[in-house]
Amino acid sequence: MIGIPIGLIYHNAMEWMIHKHVLHGRGKKRESFWSFHFHEHHQACRRNDNHDDDYLHGFMQWDPRGKEVAALMGAAAIHAPLFPVAPFFVATCWYSQYKYYRDHKRSHVDIEWGREHMPWHYDHHMGVNQDSNWCVTHPWFDDLMGTREPYIGTEREQQDLEKKAARERRKAQQTAA
Repeated sequence: MIGIPIGLIYHNAMEWMIHKHVLHGRGKKRESFWSFHFHEHHQACRRNDNHDDDYLHGFMQWDPRGKEVAALMGAAAIHAPLFPVAPFFVATCWYSQYKYYRDHKRSHVDIEWGREHMPWHYDHHMGVNQDSNWCVTHPWFDDLMGTREPYIGTEREQQDLEKKAARERRKAQQTAA
């Protein structure tokens, strides 16, 4: 049973490290396989107030969502040989991967749910510094590593919302004219 808390901590640490060093580190280079995360997923979120249309269709397409599913399935397969000796650890890792996908998808389809239940992830996409808030399911390792940077409810968010509203008013006025 000790495998359950170890699996939860391990998964959150891996989520933090992979997001920081692979999805953003290697992913910022356009020629990298991992570039889908930063160059496609992040751009879609920034353009659409954290909404990503890729989560609205099947995951069998080779787009950011399909690549995310493939990476999670690969990670699940890597842990499978440990099941006979550490079943609670492996089952917790598999559950955590499922929860990661489920919650990540929901946060980019139901934006208000994401703001309320995963503000650290909303902050990652919509905040000033997209190189912070690496955790998706829980902010534990961001807190531990000092990489948690709140955005929701800050003065900066309010300023950004006011700028966006002003742009939308100008656009509506131009359209009406």
